[in-house]
Amino acid sequence: MKKILLSFLFILIVVISFFSGKMPDSVYKILPGYFADPNLYWQESPFNKNKVTQQKLPLDQVALRQAGQVNVLAALGIDSDTQILFGDTHVHTTNSSDAFMYSLPLMHGAQGAFPPGYACDYARFISQLDFYFLTDHSESYTPERWHDAIESIDKCNQASQNGEYQDTYAFMGYEWTQIGETKAEHYGHHNVLFKDTSEGNLPSRPIGAKVKLSTTAKRDSSSKLSKVLEILDPRHKDYYASYNSLINQMSETPNCATDVPSNELPADCYEQASTTGELYKKLKEWGIDTIVAPHGMTWGFYTPPDASWETHLNAKDVDNNLASLIEVYSGHGASEQYRNFDPRPVNDAGQYYCPEPQQNYLPGCWQAGEIIRQRCLDENNTTEECDSRAIIARQNFVNTDDTTGFLTVPSHQPTAWLDAEQARDVFNPAFNYRPKKSAQYGLALRNFDDPENPLGFEWGFIAATDTHTARAGHGFKQVGRIFVSDSNGPREEFWGNLLLPDDGELKSSSRTRDEYDTAKLKLRAAQVERVGSFLYLGGLAAIHVDERNREGIWQAMKNKRVYGTSGHKIMLWFDMINEDNQLTAPMGSSVNRQKNPIFKVTAVGSPIQEKGCPEHVIASLDSHQLEKMSLGECFNPTDKRHSIQRIEITRIKPQAYKDEPVESLIENTWKVFQCPQDTPKCEITFTDEEYSTGARDTFYYARVIEQAIPMINADTLRTQFDENGQAIAVTICQGSFETAQDEDCLANKGHRAWSSPIYVNYK
Repeated sequence: MKKILLSFLFILIVVISFFSGKMPDSVYKILPGYFADPNLYWQESPFNKNKVTQQKLPLDQVALRQAGQVNVLAALGIDSDTQILFGDTHVHTTNSSDAFMYSLPLMHGAQGAFPPGYACDYARFISQLDFYFLTDHSESYTPERWHDAIESIDKCNQASQNGEYQDTYAFMGYEWTQIGETKAEHYGHHNVLFKDTSEGNLPSRPIGAKVKLSTTAKRDSSSKLSKVLEILDPRHKDYYASYNSLINQMSETPNCATDVPSNELPADCYEQASTTGELYKKLKEWGIDTIVAPHGMTWGFYTPPDASWETHLNAKDVDNNLASLIEVYSGHGASEQYRNFDPRPVNDAGQYYCPEPQQNYLPGCWQAGEIIRQRCLDENNTTEECDSRAIIARQNFVNTDDTTGFLTVPSHQPTAWLDAEQARDVFNPAFNYRPKKSAQYGLALRNFDDPENPLGFEWGFIAATDTHTARAGHGFKQVGRIFVSDSNGPREEFWGNLLLPDDGELKSSSRTRDEYDTAKLKLRAAQVERVGSFLYLGGLAAIHVDERNREGIWQAMKNKRVYGTSGHKIMLWFDMINEDNQLTAPMGSSVNRQKNPIFKVTAVGSPIQEKGCPEHVIASLDSHQLEKMSLGECFNPTDKRHSIQRIEITRIKPQAYKDEPVESLIENTWKVFQCPQDTPKCEITFTDEEYSTGARDTFYYARVIEQAIPMINADTLRTQFDENGQAIAVTICQGSFETAQDEDCLANKGHRAWSSPIYVNYK
């Protein structure tokens, strides 16, 4: 009996030790989801307030940053009254619950936690930015996490200060992450940005979006991870427990009262706004200088298929003084250009119907019919029967108000959808592109409720990363797709079977929206396999400042003297000039004019990069941290620059009367100028000879394209077409184990920059 008891105790101790996660790593190889973890990335707590590196830049590097741009402009014969700074206005850390989810050990390419301090170190040393904004999802914040984020910003500003020079300016913000199931309920994601950083000059809490759907975790126990994960992967049990701890903190934060002004509410409650109008009202109650920037508006991952800027273009939900900027590009794709396709148009009877394919677009509804038709024929049914089922499948798809129309086809087969719903002729397009939420379409619209003062949008253009690993400004080198971009998915097949449940048996008949439950389908309902081909390395916000300080950065943004790039530090000037070549209005300006306007564009290609990291960066950072953040690659410029291939000018004439057709008002490539290839500089002038005779308001902006280089996911789904231009096959670049970690899915494209428009009003 004693031997039995001792044996039992021994086994119990072994079992407890095993599931404590503290035994030698080799022991855990018996587990089905095992993977090597030599760097022990998940040992760091995601709640670590993080040691912002206090190392100062060497004085020679400070001098180089200060003089570098001046010397380049002098060498190229460019006279500028402003300095161009580069930054990132959209940075997430593992304070965001979705970023935390992506960082879990079971996710492909995950490297553990990236708390707010990483954003500072990355911006200062790896991407070498002039500024960045911390914009974690407000729906994930708790009072403690909000306080910690502000503290990290303060520490970053202190670390960046070196005498009178500050290498990087850190700003605070958050993302209001609104999603509607239908276009009437949908306002989209907006970043809320603040100038000052001290807690007394910031709101006491962020404002969350009040929604039914969300890309972030719900603030209740339903978002918790199963305890089974701690058993399946005991080495990382503490990390899974930390995620559940965050959910606990979120659910324990009480909702704020709805009938009290925002600035009078207690600091430790969770505040929400249902619409942009409600958000703007609450922000104004604080009396704090604020900028709001919508972003990712065309991203069909969460945007309803028929969403349009028209739906909420009204005096209540539009505030051009507050929401003065729009993000036209990020790591989630471009949202700049309008295209003439409609996922589900409405006929004269007010019913949705499925449009036929066109050269630049394969409707998702159409492909749903083709998939069902082929399955039906494979079962040896008659052509008539299969054609009938295809018609029903298309109608079921367009009758789906939300983003899950593809689930009307049972048993999801990602490659069967080819490139359905994607914008074929747009640079790095957002997934499932929604053209009526593009910046161009928004600028062309007007509301005529007040005929004397028609209402329209007046954005300045920026770009950003939308990184979820604190890697601010990570688009300088096209390496590390699975680590640096937001592409993700199950690490191995074992985890894939848990995260991507089977969608039932393959059937040759469609189903309606009422016949499937997206909650049970988890990641399957997000088309996680196809999305990976539309996640890129991110962009940059560039600004023209009079003075390189916090006030100068903020005022440049307020005045819309801003532009966006796809990740390279391209220099761009877009100005209105007079007949004597003198500046009269810079980008972002709004001017009244009756004469034909004259414009000047000057662009300088970005620095060509050298491999690796500069020596001073290697010396400044802990080697483990440097490898985790940068994968051995940093912004490391040579003296050579990329050439500018061409400059394109877009001209937009906003509606002059109610319901004026928009298609003819947007001239995407109104003028195109080819550039010399023996210099990084390209400079052109042009006049709109039709302006005075047209006698209507007109907006102009410049798009600058660099020489082509290999870019991650630049060919998206790598679609193959037949001789008639019809898609016949795709090679998906997945974020899961289905695509190798070292596969960057490269294709040649030219980086680009988008100037803010100049708004010329015929008055």
